[in-house]
Amino acid sequence: MRVAELWWYPVKSVPGLRRTTSPVGPHGLAGDRQWALLDLDTDVVLTARRVPELLLARVEADPDDGPPTLVLPDGTRTTAATADAVLSAWLDRSVRLVPADDTPGTYEIAADFEDEAAGPWLAWQGPPGSFHDSTRTLVSLVSLVSRTTIHAAGPWDVRRFRPNVVLDAGDEDALVGHRVRLGTAVLDIVKQIDRCVITTRPQRDGVTRDLDVLRTINR
Repeated sequence: MRVAELWWYPVKSVPGLRRTTSPVGPHGLAGDRQWALLDLDTDVVLTARRVPELLLARVEADPDDGPPTLVLPDGTRTTAATADAVLSAWLDRSVRLVPADDTPGTYEIAADFEDEAAGPWLAWQGPPGSFHDSTRTLVSLVSLVSRTTIHAAGPWDVRRFRPNVVLDAGDEDALVGHRVRLGTAVLDIVKQIDRCVITTRPQRDGVTRDLDVLRTINR
């Protein structure tokens, strides 16, 4: 088993960036999910479950200690001074680009991904220190040959699953309950990842809307 790709996602629900190496700490890969858009009217962290447009933006480059630069679909670039106003106008809601801190973020998901508009939305809190959805899974792994994700009925584009680590062999489900070493990092594989409607959303560069992705995984 070999690591084929490393991905990190500086801004929650915005497409990620490839890396060749990365430190791993208590909040996952360094810099992963360290920024997010906060809905100022609801105090909920926005994700592509509620706002699919986030998957059509991109992070311009590795951010330093300041806010990352986002590039919108029309080519508009944010700066530290303009980010909140530009992103609020783009999404037609009041938002703020915020860094992770010790306050857990609040997230939401539609109870029925087949009918998001009519059904209820459920809310929960994530971990402090990052904008991960889960308090238990802070590094996600997927295999390029997996029968339960990439090749469940695909192959599907790996970007749908927003992994941190892409393996070139093996079945990631078989790793659950085991401890694995990736370079100098040692990870306990504690559970399968709960997949959501983000796997079905359109993304930049040819990833189209496909509800069958999540239907198949659920089966």
